[in-house]
Amino acid sequence: MRKIGCIIVDDEPLALNLIEEYVKKTPFLELQAKSNSAVDALNKIREGHIELAFLDIQMPNLSGMELSKLIDDCAIVFTTAFDQYAVDGYKVGALDYLLKPFSYSEFLAAADKALKWFELKDAAANSGGGGAMDAQRSIVVNSGYRQQVIRLDTIDYVESSKDYIKIHTDDGEVIQTLMSLKSIEEILPKNIFFKAHRSFIVNLYKVKVIERNRIVFGKEYIPVTDKDALMQALGEKK
Repeated sequence: MRKIGCIIVDDEPLALNLIEEYVKKTPFLELQAKSNSAVDALNKIREGHIELAFLDIQMPNLSGMELSKLIDDCAIVFTTAFDQYAVDGYKVGALDYLLKPFSYSEFLAAADKALKWFELKDAAANSGGGGAMDAQRSIVVNSGYRQQVIRLDTIDYVESSKDYIKIHTDDGEVIQTLMSLKSIEEILPKNIFFKAHRSFIVNLYKVKVIERNRIVFGKEYIPVTDKDALMQALGEKK
């Protein structure tokens, strides 16, 4: 089973201890560090092999929200007593948020979501450009009040729209989810998906028509920043 090195950051001792208990009960989580200070946690994250942070939002000196914007290589699950922060959590690319007080089952659901995210990211990194697209490979995104499973081979392109992204599928469905284009780019296989423009990622297998510096999807036109790079990516896909 894939192991995830994690850190707990909370200035409340009771919350810190409770989440530590939850981590130790979860087989795929390995506690690397814990801290009651976001400043101290920042140093620990930069020094150690920490992939996931269970991060309280309301902390003195440096808030969890501010800390999340300073770390690039660590996924975030926010823990907070204030549900108005939930949307803000997704704006900075958090995988999930837990509203205090939360049960172990709620914690486990968030941890399991993180595990699936890391497994998909690992699969994309290990694909190395080899092999045809696996029709069964999927991603899971939050859409409204539900989670939606989307097969990668059904995605035509992904579009950035302010704080959201829109996932356009080959049956005409548009799935909107509150996350950044950068966040989904990190989990999509590089040998299948190509960032054609700062606001668009396209499925290379679905590119059929290129008109000047635009990719044509039916009546939609996707701008292309570097056509030579696109043509090279199309030639290398397998």
